[in-house]
Amino acid sequence: MKHRYIFVVGGVMSGVGKGVTTASIGKILQSRGLSVTAIKIDPYVNVDAGTMNPVEHGEVFVTDDGDETDQDMGNYERFLETDLTGINYMTTGRVYQTVIEKERNLEYKGKCVEVVPHIPLEVIRRIKNATQIAKADVTMVEVGGTVGEYQNILFLEAARMMHLEDPENVLFVLVSYLPVPKHLGEMKTKPTQYATRTLNSAGIHPDFIVCRGEQFMDKPRREKLSVFCNVKPEAVITAPDVPSIYDIPALFESQGLSTTILKKFRIKPRATDLRTWKAMAAVQSAAKRTVKIGVVGKYFATGDYTLSDSYISVIEALKAAAWGHKVKIQLDWINSEDFETNPKSIVRLKSYDGILVPGGFGTRGIEGIIAAIRYCREKKVPYFGLCYGMQLACVEFARHVLGKTTAHTVEVDEATIDPIIHVSPIQLKNIRENRYGGTMRLGAFDCKLKPGTRTAKAYRASIISERHRHRYEFNNDYAAAIEKKGLMITGVNPGSGLVEIVELKNHPFFIGVQFHPEFRSRPLSPHPLFKAFIAAALK
Repeated sequence: MKHRYIFVVGGVMSGVGKGVTTASIGKILQSRGLSVTAIKIDPYVNVDAGTMNPVEHGEVFVTDDGDETDQDMGNYERFLETDLTGINYMTTGRVYQTVIEKERNLEYKGKCVEVVPHIPLEVIRRIKNATQIAKADVTMVEVGGTVGEYQNILFLEAARMMHLEDPENVLFVLVSYLPVPKHLGEMKTKPTQYATRTLNSAGIHPDFIVCRGEQFMDKPRREKLSVFCNVKPEAVITAPDVPSIYDIPALFESQGLSTTILKKFRIKPRATDLRTWKAMAAVQSAAKRTVKIGVVGKYFATGDYTLSDSYISVIEALKAAAWGHKVKIQLDWINSEDFETNPKSIVRLKSYDGILVPGGFGTRGIEGIIAAIRYCREKKVPYFGLCYGMQLACVEFARHVLGKTTAHTVEVDEATIDPIIHVSPIQLKNIRENRYGGTMRLGAFDCKLKPGTRTAKAYRASIISERHRHRYEFNNDYAAAIEKKGLMITGVNPGSGLVEIVELKNHPFFIGVQFHPEFRSRPLSPHPLFKAFIAAALK
């Protein structure tokens, strides 16, 4: 089979769901028996997502091979049930860096290297390389940003060139927004018409328009877009707000999207099988019991708004685990800084079935997180700490159980006399030399589990592999002391001896992990530790 390519671009405004649209189209094509992979193009000059602000950009998703990528890569992995690598992700900075390195190495044979065509050609090379490695029938390519922006024009140029080279095997999807102004009460198509014309000016004609909005799009609006944007009515897809992103593949399929795509690609129709996926997506609305989980973090507040995208993989892992137990989940965002300004408010944690502390960096809200951890430990509230959540659990234990009142992580207090969490010599050198980009402990590492522990029972394995993203480690000088007092070390890296998992004795559930298990969770196969956490919370 020939390789096919579907480019997904955005119109009108950002944040309308290009990533989920890309993943959902990939899912319905996968359900028709096609091999699908996905690529994300970020129009940032950053070489990777690791140095981007999580409040502005959202979560940094880490692949097995240690690439720090955009959060949409997580959506691709969850929907397509596959593990992607750094070859499926590119940024403006990464592409320019490669072209400049090639020029320095005389790989252009003395040619004058220009932005066009050499930057688009490098983009095309990366897309085709990722397709060949995945042996994909169809490659979904999401172009970040919105049409009309200067930042992504070179990526659109690459897409145009690929279509020129092989027009029968390249399709374009425009994901646009149809607002309903309150003073009019009518869905407006004009912004999408302008977005289409703007895309046309880049030499690209959309084959499909996915119309996002609060409501279903009616027939008159569909017909208007068909006429003015020059696409068939069946290629105008309505995409209203839905209870769960996992409802979107079935929504698209109900409009015959995969059938129309197969027809355009001249692929013989195949049977569709979304039964298992639909059953999973139906749990949230069908379940009668609800588990209430509080997520204590510090990246939520941005002005007057709460931005949960900073922890999107954690959110989806919690949902998957709850649905795996056939229950609904209620997630509440708890700003740890609240416990610093009003310590008595810590009692609100009593109303939750479980508390989770995700990863993070820096000093902001740390004492509030430590207070929350202490409350969970003493009041027997199920607690799950991820990365920083594990490190701060060790700090809290050292302070209030070992009696080392000044214990801390050197990330916050370099001069602490009890550095429970310290930095390895390699990372210390990186910090001193201001080398931060791509230098953390990144990617998948093995972990040996202690037999008979809660974590070993959850995994049903003795050796596991999990993805990491951190610079600081547990200080093994304190290992004997914390274990003597009841905080067991239940997982270590077999090569380095680094502590990966701690678990508290005589507690319903108190586990901290140095890695990020949320990156391996899938809606159809929830992560075992998240499932164990939800099971404890349900009790």
